[in-house]
Amino acid sequence: MKKAVLVRFVYLALGATFITSAPSSAQQNWQKITNPTKAQLEASFKNYPVEYAHTVTWGWDGPVSRESIIKDLDAILGQGLRVVTIEAGYKMINPYLSSGWFETVKVAVEEAKKRNMRVWIIDEGKYPSGFAGGKFSLEKPALRMQGLVVARRIALTGGQEIKEDLPADIISAAAVNLGDKSHVLLQIQNGALQWKAPEGNWQVLLVQHRFKTSVTRAANNPTGGKDTTNSLFDYLNPEGTKQFLEFTHEQYKKYIGNEFGKTVLGFRGDEPDYGFTPWTPKMPSEFKKRKGYDVVPYLASFFTASLSEQERRAKADYWDVWSDLFKESFFDVQAAWCAENKLEYVVHLNHEEKMMDLVRSSGDFFKNMRNVQVPGVDAIWNQVWFDKVADFPKLASSAAHLFGRPRSLSESFAAYNIPPTVAQAKWCVDYQMVRGINLFEYMFWSGSAGGRGMPGSYLGKPEFKDLAVYSNRAAYLLSQGVPAARIALYHPTTSMWLGDSGADKSTLSISKQLLENQFDYDFVDEQALTETMKLKNKQLVNDSGQGYSAIIIPSVTVISSKALSRLEAFQKAGGTVIFMASQPKYVSDKTFMSMKKLEGVNWGISEASGNLTERVKAALPRDVTFKKAAPSVKYLHRKVKDADFYFFFNEGESNQELEATLSGQGEVTLWDPLTAEITPVKNIVRKNDSSTLQLSIPAHGTRYLLITSSK
Repeated sequence: MKKAVLVRFVYLALGATFITSAPSSAQQNWQKITNPTKAQLEASFKNYPVEYAHTVTWGWDGPVSRESIIKDLDAILGQGLRVVTIEAGYKMINPYLSSGWFETVKVAVEEAKKRNMRVWIIDEGKYPSGFAGGKFSLEKPALRMQGLVVARRIALTGGQEIKEDLPADIISAAAVNLGDKSHVLLQIQNGALQWKAPEGNWQVLLVQHRFKTSVTRAANNPTGGKDTTNSLFDYLNPEGTKQFLEFTHEQYKKYIGNEFGKTVLGFRGDEPDYGFTPWTPKMPSEFKKRKGYDVVPYLASFFTASLSEQERRAKADYWDVWSDLFKESFFDVQAAWCAENKLEYVVHLNHEEKMMDLVRSSGDFFKNMRNVQVPGVDAIWNQVWFDKVADFPKLASSAAHLFGRPRSLSESFAAYNIPPTVAQAKWCVDYQMVRGINLFEYMFWSGSAGGRGMPGSYLGKPEFKDLAVYSNRAAYLLSQGVPAARIALYHPTTSMWLGDSGADKSTLSISKQLLENQFDYDFVDEQALTETMKLKNKQLVNDSGQGYSAIIIPSVTVISSKALSRLEAFQKAGGTVIFMASQPKYVSDKTFMSMKKLEGVNWGISEASGNLTERVKAALPRDVTFKKAAPSVKYLHRKVKDADFYFFFNEGESNQELEATLSGQGEVTLWDPLTAEITPVKNIVRKNDSSTLQLSIPAHGTRYLLITSSK
């Protein structure tokens, strides 16, 4: 497979400038960062391109025919939805990935095209992505997923000895003292283990690599449950990904390839991750090549309760290597295939709402999303709800901003414990949009074949159409121009690999304080800081053309020497670096094993409290200032060619009457995504390239403002 080459280019068309970091294959506007004028934005506001509209998961259960497809698409269109995402269901006449399945998908694409609708396709027969409807278990078992497990536990007391030859797949061993929970690593030499237990009660752990899969929910599983019947493939092996594409994407191409990039927008992946410690056959050689030492003797320690400092570092190195392989072998291969075929790859991971769990199961969110065209999250189980602080949608929008992508996804409302009303669903949508999400997959439309009728919950309500119309048009607005947040918050993935839960808590606390004080921000990761962003005019500029003039470092254990040097250069060039709670304790280079103690940083700003004190606030750039505190009001700022665009959302239960000063000076207009009306805002005080106005936002209300440049 010829891999797409990523380039940065400037494209001029229709009087607008488009700036992007994107695959070299030809792109359409909806696939890249655009920079329209206010006049161009206004001309498309009412009748925006359909590709920007949200989608709905369209479940196919039971018999699906042209008649049922027509019935469903007409009903979906009648609800204000213009895009569908096809998902395989249970008890279908044509099994998933059979020729009949692809023929039915072809019919759906034909009927969607007649209605000027668009189609996404879930890349699996349920979830998570990567078992190809069971084909790996049945046809390619050698490519199945693998993991590390404790194969045997052997009890010994003081003076007893173990002496035996081990199977080749037993690769590491440790002995745990059951009294004080300490352990010692044991040597396996020439396939044999010999060890005599000291005084006490001991348990020897023999660690094995073997075929092992996370559970899958498969459309072809007669129980309808989640189990290990259909194995995922080895995500760390690019040959597995290529075989997955051959089973799935290449077959779709034969049937509907002529509509790729037209009616068919792309493939959506779902929760690829590991529920255990990953393994792939090339891991020992890849690890040694990348880190310079043998990790195998340390592997058994990963299954003990208390790791030594050296073992903790080895585990962080292991996570670094397997997350590299995950990115290179799984996400990059699929993104390149989609780019070559004029499609988008959209995917969300698992546990985005719990960062410690996210790094355990997915390695590194930002590595994985680096070349994905539409980074995503999902919001399930009321993770976004009125009684929660849930800033995790920022992960997806930040990745999109960093890597020059115009869209970020939230798959929302699956398995909500409290099924939302339409009003509650709108609140959840606005909550995520103000954190940068601008593409929603609404869950769940049950196909009407076999008399299943209209969908339930908020989707079946007549008033949902207003939400669809509103959110579609808002998504178009929120996809235009360049994100304008000037504050970056360093994401502490590497410290969490070392087990630093304090870094997680510090980051979440800073995020909450920033948003409640009207400081918008993006997460930035280690690689974006050291490799992606360019230092220009006192700012670090990402692939969207967005410049950060301040970077906040939460309380972290470690930072790379390259990142630290970059931060110092940024600070010397006029940028602002703020260390919150405590400075990094260690600095790393190629490995965590060789990281060195950092004696202290004598530049930048240090705030020992870890809070947004007045001193910290004064050091941060501001584009929104309220005369009085309003923690419930969040905002998002984007720039188009000749205007500043602001989106405000009042999350709270009380109306807000605010005197607001916004960056940007010129004519101010209020844009209504529901009615497509644009009205002028009066009584503006303009001073020092800013505009002061009265901002009235009802409880749970929104305001969309555009300040057209007077220059």
